Amino acid sequence: MVESKTPAQVEAVRETRQFEMDTLVGYILQDGVLLSLGLIIAGLFWRWFRTGTLTVDYQITGMNLFEFVTAEVRLAVHGAVEPRLLINLGIAVLMFTPFIRVAASVVYFFAVLKNWKYTLFTSVVLIVLTYSLFLR
Repeated sequence: MVESKTPAQVEAVRETRQFEMDTLVGYILQDGVLLSLGLIIAGLFWRWFRTGTLTVDYQITGMNLFEFVTAEVRLAVHGAVEPRLLINLGIAVLMFTPFIRVAASVVYFFAVLKNWKYTLFTSVVLIVLTYSLFLR
């Protein structure tokens, strides 16, 4: 025999899932910011120990995030591991954090909640964010 759920039980499940989603989003945002902060601080300390100054003398303007990350990965692969790499990695993590949050929301709305309307809306936001990564 199949049991039907009461409206109170359905509401309790919905609230539990909403709490799970809020918790997931909170951890993604918190961990992204903390990881970014840690990388930037580590890069600045490394720079300070190496040169005695916290100044970084380069510009990151004129390129989109994809070009920025690609340039840094190329430098790292060619052995140019220096404080700048950690600082830039921290900046990249900070910039990707909202993107990862939206991507996780799409997966959650699609796979867990099976809410097609929210999946569609959040997918549109993800497409716009993805497009913006390639803009200058």
